[in-house]
Amino acid sequence: MADAAGQADWATAMARLLVEINTTVDRARHDGATGLHPDLLARYRTRYGQLIEAGWTANPNSPARHTTKRCRAVNLLDRLDTHRDDVLRFAANFAVPFTNNLAEQDIRMVKIRQKISGGLRTMNGARIFCALRSYLSTARKNGQHNLTVLRQLHQGQPWLPVQTC
Repeated sequence: MADAAGQADWATAMARLLVEINTTVDRARHDGATGLHPDLLARYRTRYGQLIEAGWTANPNSPARHTTKRCRAVNLLDRLDTHRDDVLRFAANFAVPFTNNLAEQDIRMVKIRQKISGGLRTMNGARIFCALRSYLSTARKNGQHNLTVLRQLHQGQPWLPVQTC
């Protein structure tokens, strides 16, 4: 968004702020913390709000939502403004990841399979494919090697994650 006309200042500063917060969260998590200190989190929220205001200042005549087509920068700004708590949730709760890359990676293979092979031919085949992808994804997220868990599955001794209830 920073390359869009009139958006460079606030958009670049917002990207830098989010990366800075993520770096701070990574350091705090490494040090054993489960959340940022409330004063630090408040300062980050204040800076975030200031950048949102700068974004609206850079887009003074943007149309209201759902009235006319708006530029991508204004749509992003609107989402960042409307969903402030969600955007910064990773700073308040260290169990929440900074990005949704893991979720995107989990569905990427299904979408690629649909594109390449023209879709999943039967519902049963789709269920089997998704169950296997889910099994491998869970194993990978728990530090297991795909080939090892597939071998265990084939031998009738499937790997299962440790239950934490």
